[in-house]
Amino acid sequence: MADVIVITPVKNSLETTLDTARAIAGSTVPVRHVIFNDFSTAETKTGLEENQAEIGYELIHLEDLTDHPSPNYKLVLQTAQKMANGSDLPLLVIESDVVVRSTTIEDLLKFQKSSVKSGLVGSVTVDEKDVVNFPYLKFKGVNESVIDTSRSLSFCCTLFSTDLLKAYDFLGLDEAKDWYDTFISKKSIELGFKNHVLMNAPVWHRPHASRPWKQLKYSNPLKYYFLKFWKGMDKI
Repeated sequence: MADVIVITPVKNSLETTLDTARAIAGSTVPVRHVIFNDFSTAETKTGLEENQAEIGYELIHLEDLTDHPSPNYKLVLQTAQKMANGSDLPLLVIESDVVVRSTTIEDLLKFQKSSVKSGLVGSVTVDEKDVVNFPYLKFKGVNESVIDTSRSLSFCCTLFSTDLLKAYDFLGLDEAKDWYDTFISKKSIELGFKNHVLMNAPVWHRPHASRPWKQLKYSNPLKYYFLKFWKGMDKI
């Protein structure tokens, strides 16, 4: 029986997604891993189907649930919350550009169980050289093994407690937004929970590998902000 429901939203980027899935499958605790395919290409869809049995994840094609164009993060979170609450399990988001270590999920679960009023627990993100990277550069240089923070957590690798999942219904998420990391982080604090980042349970993050257009933020910032503001992409 699973100790946690793990979800991975996917939009193309097949190879990084499979890296993510294989790492999750190698965890030291039993998990139920569900990949949500958000209108990826036919090639990605086929690749996810072909590797499903070998790696051992469940696969949901959002095209079977909605005709709303990608991104459908709100629907993913709402569907996953129902799964988690129905099984009385915590929910862990691991995005498709993240590779966890074999003990990462166990470390997150142990910390949350031992922490009073835990809302969200995130793993700090690092690059291939174990140096803290985006989106947790704000914590670079911190020496503490655990950070109690009121600042926004990224959902790169973040665990939602069962109490938080029961206290806030994701049906209330704003339709106008694409991503909810900041909003749910603040909502957790507002509801009296505590949010933490584990500096001693790092995960390898390849920033924006799952959404390549966001690399423009570094290579062509003018085009990035045009897409962000004029095209209404990446609303947080």
